[in-house]
Amino acid sequence: MKNSTARNLAIALVALTGLSVAAIATYRIIRPRESHVEVDRAKYPIAGIDISAHNGLLDFDSIAAAGISFVYMKASEGEGFRDKAFVNNYAGAKLAGIQVGAYHFFRFDCDGRRQALNFMEATKGCQFDLPVAIDVEESGNPPGFVTETVIGRLEAMVAHLHAAGFKVIIYTNKNGDARFVRDVFDHPGDPELWICSFTDPPLAHRDWKLWQHSHRSRVPGIKGNVDLNTFNGDSAQWQSWLKIHSSAQ
Repeated sequence: MKNSTARNLAIALVALTGLSVAAIATYRIIRPRESHVEVDRAKYPIAGIDISAHNGLLDFDSIAAAGISFVYMKASEGEGFRDKAFVNNYAGAKLAGIQVGAYHFFRFDCDGRRQALNFMEATKGCQFDLPVAIDVEESGNPPGFVTETVIGRLEAMVAHLHAAGFKVIIYTNKNGDARFVRDVFDHPGDPELWICSFTDPPLAHRDWKLWQHSHRSRVPGIKGNVDLNTFNGDSAQWQSWLKIHSSAQ
């Protein structure tokens, strides 16, 4: 009787341990990923934000005073959409002395060349300090598109922008990098990488130039959360990079 009781207790303990391990593993899989990483500003001194109309009215003087060195602002999407805040954001950031760049949200279901033309028309007359950013991500795009189709349209957009004299950087997350960017744009003169990642380091064994490491930062001059980014280098490297990419010279 005693042996039977001990055996039952041991079985119950093993079962309870197994359930606990399974529960912890399930939580780790389904829990929301923390959308924020603190970076070492001694290592990465150059901070920037990316914005669009959803950020509302912005006080760029306060943003500049908070130590934000650069801002990427949405200009366009797909073949015809234009961000309604772009003109005001561009003017405000320029007046505040912040380094300015523009980005285009890439649509999987649109021709790449026509997307380039939409961006160029939306930013006509603007002078940028940073390369044109193409935002490539599955979120916000219709599902079901073959990878090769998306890559072909992306290559067409990049080629048209390059032919028009624009330098390009591609923004994406780890999944987008693996599917659309890595091993595709890996030749001299190809776009650099702006990676969205909530791990430190953001990528293993992969070069990157900009890192979006937060979706929930708070910056004076902006109501609510804003995306925070960093440049991969020190202040001297930042100035060298600006000289290479600026269209405002």
